[in-house]
Amino acid sequence: MPKPQRDAVRTRALLLTAAGRAIATRGASVSLDVIAREAGVSKGGLLHHFPTREDLLLALMQDLLDQFTAAVDRELERERAALSPSEPAPAGTLVRAYVRAVFADLEDGDRAREQVTLMGMIGSSPAVTEFVRTDDETWSARLASDGLDPLRAAVITNAADGVTGSLLWSRKEPESYRALQETLIALTYNAGPLDVAPSV
Repeated sequence: MPKPQRDAVRTRALLLTAAGRAIATRGASVSLDVIAREAGVSKGGLLHHFPTREDLLLALMQDLLDQFTAAVDRELERERAALSPSEPAPAGTLVRAYVRAVFADLEDGDRAREQVTLMGMIGSSPAVTEFVRTDDETWSARLASDGLDPLRAAVITNAADGVTGSLLWSRKEPESYRALQETLIALTYNAGPLDVAPSV
């Protein structure tokens, strides 16, 4: 028999999935009744886990960002597994993991497009905006300690993020991004400043 805590975790996950689906199809103003119904719980059950709409939106954004962080960490572990235990991770290891996680998400174009749309819909909530700002600061700190020139790391990660954003208007097949991914990965193997011509 499932433990109460396990049931609570399962119900919370169901609610977040239902909220994401309902908001993506009906907009951020969709009623909590609809979300509860889609999750198969009562509205009281929803409010038990998320007392306010703001709490629900914040938890939904946190879940989406946590999924990405977990994907980066999995890629990071794969790269580190190729090193000997005493060998330090080379510069660019985290940036490479970040790029690979972004492009792995693109393999399911419809799902990635839905997530980008969803993040845009819920991103205007004040609590969500503050949470995303803090998450950005955390990533900036992590990436800054990866050993790459800061501008090089920013260009690489921003380019990868830009591909995700382009899903809102592009219907390219995931394979079409392979050359871009390989180029961004190649840029991580030089830690120094980018060799660009000065502006005139």
